[in-house]
Amino acid sequence: MHIIMDESTIDRTLSRITHEIIEQRENLDNVLLIGIRSRGYPLAKRIQAKLKQFTGKDIYVDSIEINFYKDNPEKPIRMDPAVLESRIHSVNDKDIIIFDDVLFSGRTILTAVDAIFELGHPNTIQLAVLIDRGHRKLPIRPDYIGKNVPTNYNERVDVKLFEIDGEDKVIISE
Repeated sequence: MHIIMDESTIDRTLSRITHEIIEQRENLDNVLLIGIRSRGYPLAKRIQAKLKQFTGKDIYVDSIEINFYKDNPEKPIRMDPAVLESRIHSVNDKDIIIFDDVLFSGRTILTAVDAIFELGHPNTIQLAVLIDRGHRKLPIRPDYIGKNVPTNYNERVDVKLFEIDGEDKVIISE
């Protein structure tokens, strides 16, 4: 087990990502943050707080539970968009930034994007991740990266967040 990020490193990284978001946008009025459950959502909430701190703007944050959308060729599960819509703000014509903790194969992100498009037609979709560990199986590339962490395929990257785990750190283990 090797700790690659601690609480202060995660906080600094999220501040940097927040500044990158601000620098890339003329205004934030049309932005909707969507965090993938479970750890993408607290990351999106932290970015929301930093955006408010740095710009004074209060950006809306939603979460998406992609387990309802898992793509299984033998038994595809699709949640009724009307049910999901009660949890997701309108995505139509929004500039969406999806947040996740670790980007690995890209399947989780593809599932989230599919779910979002079932709810409407956003203007743009961007991706922000705390950790990009490589090993992509799909042509997905994040727009905002906290840290690139080259890993072996058999290694595991665990993100611990205070809101869920009672501590902030990122660990690589075999």
